[in-house]
Amino acid sequence: MSQEQGITLLHLPHDAGYRLVELPPELESLLESDAAPVLTLESSESAAVLKTADKSYAMRQKNTSNALFLISPSTPSSNPQPGLSIISTIQETVELDAVPESTVNRGPLKDTGSKGKWHERFGKNR
Repeated sequence: MSQEQGITLLHLPHDAGYRLVELPPELESLLESDAAPVLTLESSESAAVLKTADKSYAMRQKNTSNALFLISPSTPSSNPQPGLSIISTIQETVELDAVPESTVNRGPLKDTGSKGKWHERFGKNR
């Protein structure tokens, strides 16, 4: 008979909340370089904006249908065999969308006279 060996998996969540950020390839290579830029976060009317010296990215939360587990190596005291601990379950990620420079410092939006969605106006006049 063969003996099966498995990996012990424990659920030991931390109190800290985690979010995964999907980095565009150009930002990833910038951050991995020797001269990594300083990143700043600013707010806008529609989203948070992550800025480098020459580019801006709108931050957008995305929910995932499949949860991701953030794991860490562990050695439980009751079992000397090493295992894994789930320290967080992640159901949302943050996506970065490049913001065109023409819209970054444009100032407040101007009033175009639009009074809402066309179907809302249509329904009121019926």
